[in-house]
Amino acid sequence: MAKKTAEIDDKQINIELSEEVAEGVYANLAMIAHSNSEFVLDFIRLMPGVPKAKVKSRVILTPEHAKRLLQALEDNISKYENNFGDIRENSEPTPFPMNFGGPMGEA
Repeated sequence: MAKKTAEIDDKQINIELSEEVAEGVYANLAMIAHSNSEFVLDFIRLMPGVPKAKVKSRVILTPEHAKRLLQALEDNISKYENNFGDIRENSEPTPFPMNFGGPMGEA
């Protein structure tokens, strides 16, 4: 089990990261909903040729933490682009293709 130390308001917090969680979960779609007290982030995996997608992970945040996440993502994207170049964005909304735009395989 990996351990990390985070400094928050001059206090240290030991954070444990199990091997299972450290492997991560692949998602290629995120859906966000909110109420007056929380933001719900659903991370979803769409698979080619499968008409049903599964939520692989759900994270529930307070509005304050959602804003901190946004700021952290903006900071990390800026650092990424400084190192690797701009992340290209499509001007068109990304459709939800069932075959990911490639040819369908045959068995």
